[in-house]
Amino acid sequence: MKLHELKPAQGAKRKAKRVGRGMSSGHGKTSGRGHKGQKSRSGGGVRPGFEGGQMPLQRRIPKRGFTNIFKKEYSVVNLERLNMFEEGSVITPELMAEQGLVKKPSERIKVLGDGELGKALTVRAHKFSKTAAERIEAAGGKAEVI
Repeated sequence: MKLHELKPAQGAKRKAKRVGRGMSSGHGKTSGRGHKGQKSRSGGGVRPGFEGGQMPLQRRIPKRGFTNIFKKEYSVVNLERLNMFEEGSVITPELMAEQGLVKKPSERIKVLGDGELGKALTVRAHKFSKTAAERIEAAGGKAEVI
């Protein structure tokens, strides 16, 4: 089978309902909307979530918790990912973004101590876990907080 030989299965494509095309079509006159009422009118109908005046679900369900607007989000980088850099290099957020460890250089970065570091590197990040800082210094490098 080739790409140009592909086609939908038998009966998979249904013809569009053509409304307002005469009485004999079965969808003439009121075009399947019935007689009178809110849903028969142009622009009629109710907004999503409206339950005819009954208290809507989104208002019946209890609300809990809150969103802390001062929360600081960090992008996480594990120690073993830093082994890709050369010995003695200075690792900045810009360099991490360039190598694909984080998405943007403007992100806050936290270095975690997962894995082993086999090189002496100077790592500049916004935050370090205690084990990450210890392992960087044990390998002969420096952990600098920006």
